[in-house]
Amino acid sequence: MNWITNYVRPKINSILGRRDMPENLWIKDPETGEMVFHTDLENNQWVIPGSGYHMKIAAKERLKHFFDDGAYELLENPKVPVDPLKFRDEKRYIDRLKEYRTKTGLEDAVLSALGSIEGLPIVATVQDFAFMGGSLGMAAGEAIINGFETAIAKKRPLVLFSASGGARMQEGILSLMQLARTTVAVDRLKEAGLPYIVVLTNPTTGGVTASYAMLGDVHIAEPGAVIGFAGARVIEQTIREKLPEGFQRSEYLMEHGMVDMVVSRLEMKQTVARLLKILLKQKEASVQAAA
Repeated sequence: MNWITNYVRPKINSILGRRDMPENLWIKDPETGEMVFHTDLENNQWVIPGSGYHMKIAAKERLKHFFDDGAYELLENPKVPVDPLKFRDEKRYIDRLKEYRTKTGLEDAVLSALGSIEGLPIVATVQDFAFMGGSLGMAAGEAIINGFETAIAKKRPLVLFSASGGARMQEGILSLMQLARTTVAVDRLKEAGLPYIVVLTNPTTGGVTASYAMLGDVHIAEPGAVIGFAGARVIEQTIREKLPEGFQRSEYLMEHGMVDMVVSRLEMKQTVARLLKILLKQKEASVQAAA
């Protein structure tokens, strides 16, 4: 027992009125090393004011900043079998799920919600990277499909924020099936004549990029986001060549025609609202012309 640490120091602190300070009051900018007060960062939608670096943001935080007055109604995600393959590596898959549910307060990696942006009713679907790297499993796939079906039923545009490392390995082929199922959901939304906008956030990779994340009417990327199928290191090892500077980053992909625009999170709501109003007016004009 260390009597200085366990007895003397607490006694001195109590006499002097010192309080233990939380360790996360200041957050370091990964690019510049600048220290930012966490309240300022939270108020700025987790975009570092000095450098504009976009940090990861929780799904509920993103929805709060995206919808008018921060008001939205969460959709209940469909129930799916838990751990259908009884998968185990270093620990059981079911234990991993419990751990991430406790840590994030989410049932799985995807949330869908009803709300309005600049008075326009929409459905928004968000992947949260904090839940097992935003990986796409049965539960996430069903939540995404439920978002599309709700948008179709309510005749609303759908805005999807992707953030994922790809398919969830613990669910094997059942995870890969979600690529085809979500693609069908995208087709159904487009057949209904409803706009579909994808916001690609850091990172969007793997099977998610190979399915619904690259099927939008408009693709917007957050600054500096990594977007691609295979990782840069895997590609370099395969082709045995050094990749260009900034390869798979938002700005590089926009220059090469893979995304339509790169937009700061701080301007995302206004940009998406403007695009949706344009797309909806075009739809109305085509319906009137057909009549």
